[in-house]
Amino acid sequence: MTTVAFNPGILYVVATPIGNLGDMVPRAVETLQTVAVIAAEDTRHSSRLLAHFDIKTPCIAYHDHSDDTRVGQLIARMQAGDSVALISDAGTPLVSDPGYRLVRSARQAGIQVVPIPGACAMIAALSAAGLPSDRFAFEGFLPAKQVARCAQLQSLAADPRTLIFYEAPHRILETLQDMTQVFGPEREVVMARELTKTFETIKGNKVSELAAWVESDSNQQRGEIVLLVHGAPKPENEAMTPEQVHIMKVLLDELPVKQAAAIGAKLTGLKKNFLYDWALQRGD
Repeated sequence: MTTVAFNPGILYVVATPIGNLGDMVPRAVETLQTVAVIAAEDTRHSSRLLAHFDIKTPCIAYHDHSDDTRVGQLIARMQAGDSVALISDAGTPLVSDPGYRLVRSARQAGIQVVPIPGACAMIAALSAAGLPSDRFAFEGFLPAKQVARCAQLQSLAADPRTLIFYEAPHRILETLQDMTQVFGPEREVVMARELTKTFETIKGNKVSELAAWVESDSNQQRGEIVLLVHGAPKPENEAMTPEQVHIMKVLLDELPVKQAAAIGAKLTGLKKNFLYDWALQRGD
């Protein structure tokens, strides 16, 4: 292994495996062995990883709810010449994990911040999902309460980019059911569960059918989950007459989008999915 020259006073943002310890890159191991201290999201959780790679560097707890004193202590150590490595429980720090406040404070203090790339559940899931990856948006975790969750999903319903979410296992079924209602039952969704682990599962389907599958198999309601949603389809080149537009506006004033699209299809002769997407694009 080549020896890396470490400059003093650097904050290293180090990715760690999301399940399979074989995904730990050599540069990450060497960095963690060489810095003065490791700032870890959960020191007890990270101790198992560090022991596996014979990393004896001291650890201190750091997360974004830490008080300003802890951030100040770390900044002072780096200003005095110590290098610090930031790790989360798994994956890449700051991607739905702690680290934002420390990284921002370090940059504001003129401290060099160096990323040590590695595993990231979001990117791993996207690479294997088979959904468009030229444009995508990472939304992190949806709100826990249904009303807020549906409101956020509604705000994204017309977004043409692939949407990526993390979700807790005890909420996965409710979230898929809410997506069925908000995005429509035909929207394609891929669920990536327990990536790099023994029971890794990657399954894509219409969101309504995926929800039914998860409901029928409680094993799919366990572990760490990434949801990837196909972006909103572009409306078909079907020109709507002023009369058809008027019919849809009247229906949308009185009915939910899904019901308005179904009735509108019967009254106008246009496709239900087209009318549904048209309504979403208008923000109704």
